[in-house]
Amino acid sequence: MTEPQVAPPLVLVTGPSGAGRTTAIRALEDMGYEAIDNLPLSLLPRLLAGPAPHRPMALGVDTRNRDFSTQTLIEAIDRLNEVTVMPAQLLYLDCAPDVLQRRFSETRRRHPLAPDESARTGIERELDLLGPIRVRANILIDTSEMTPHDLRAEVARWFAPESGATLAVSVHSFSYKRGLPRGADMVFDCRFLQNPYWEPELRALDGRDAAVAAYIAQDPLSGPFQERLRDMVEMLLPAYVNEGKAYLSIALGCTGGQHRSVAVAESLAAALADAGWRVSTRHRELERRAAGSAGEGIDVARL
Repeated sequence: MTEPQVAPPLVLVTGPSGAGRTTAIRALEDMGYEAIDNLPLSLLPRLLAGPAPHRPMALGVDTRNRDFSTQTLIEAIDRLNEVTVMPAQLLYLDCAPDVLQRRFSETRRRHPLAPDESARTGIERELDLLGPIRVRANILIDTSEMTPHDLRAEVARWFAPESGATLAVSVHSFSYKRGLPRGADMVFDCRFLQNPYWEPELRALDGRDAAVAAYIAQDPLSGPFQERLRDMVEMLLPAYVNEGKAYLSIALGCTGGQHRSVAVAESLAAALADAGWRVSTRHRELERRAAGSAGEGIDVARL
């Protein structure tokens, strides 16, 4: 007898139109789930027959699919529980009919199950269709009184990794001579710090080198600046999580993007990682130099 296949968690997300299914799917995707929305039920057997996923998966199931049926979805749930050691979880997003009707009215959308009739008619049809599925739900979230931010927070409460680090933080270094990085959420200027460029033995090095970092640390303003920068960022990150933000880019610049901004970026990234945040670093000018496309960009590091 074949042993059941061990697989990461799988979450089926469904509920009436307008209850927040798309918001929940996006929240799960931001948490690292492989998300597939509006998956036709006829494709579920093929998905189950494929290789086991390497990360959690979230599947959005919508009554608008032409092959949707209550019985087919229930059978799919039972099939998932048979072939995986980790039972599939059914997340049902519920909402009061009056609230659903108001949401359709505010957005001026037609209900998918009643395109030529009133939204109320479509809502009643859909709730009736989903009734047997609702009672099978492992997790039921009533979104009637929730904002999108509230829903994302509630989904995170149920499904976020145990570390709680649902926000991905990217720390960039850059040269002001080449302009600000696109998409930066926070930008900090490091040009007031003493510049290692003017030390011949440090000029060819970059901010990842211990000697460069030590030279910058000798500046009386370096310690207080980096300490307060870390404190401010660590204070703000939980607020961004509560706001529903999944990605935050922090950019640190200096004249050439080789020494000061790189050193401060490395220090900040290490501190955030030690505090449990998911952090990545990028040094734009060093990457350009490595690619052989910005040799002159390092030589013009002047105050």
